[in-house]
Amino acid sequence: MKKGFTLVELLVVMAIIAILATVIIGGFRSSQMRGRDAQRKSDLKQIANALEIFFADYGKYPPASGVQIAACSYNPANGTGTACAWGSGSMNDGKTTYMRTVAADPISSQNYVYRVSSTQNMYQLFARLENPEDKNCIGGDCANPGVTATCGGGNLCNFGVTSTNTAPAAPLP
Repeated sequence: MKKGFTLVELLVVMAIIAILATVIIGGFRSSQMRGRDAQRKSDLKQIANALEIFFADYGKYPPASGVQIAACSYNPANGTGTACAWGSGSMNDGKTTYMRTVAADPISSQNYVYRVSSTQNMYQLFARLENPEDKNCIGGDCANPGVTATCGGGNLCNFGVTSTNTAPAAPLP
């Protein structure tokens, strides 16, 4: 009687373990991706809520500085503020804190994008979702969202939240 395993049996067991590991790791990565996308959607909705409260107070949305919201230490007397760094800036006017910490993308190489019209009566917020099949992508097409905003790494933003008087793919005046 032989004791032990043949080479073929060992190779079969190793192949089965490799297949199981691949499936488990793939599922875990997919869960992480969906979790980050859910965080992005939540972040943009929270920022949008802060922008709407700001609008209720001043009758306009805060100015933009590059892709950031220029409402950290906002001065209502002259309508200016410093750019709120994503992930660390506090959106406030000295009396009211609209958002304690302006959210940042969960992946450090990506960022959110804020755009405001020249009259400051409409805004767009953008993020890049990782899941290519997400139904909430702009125009339902994550690969070709129809916007020119880039959310880091040269990747086009494909998810947007806007003021009620515009749409994510619409150009702002």
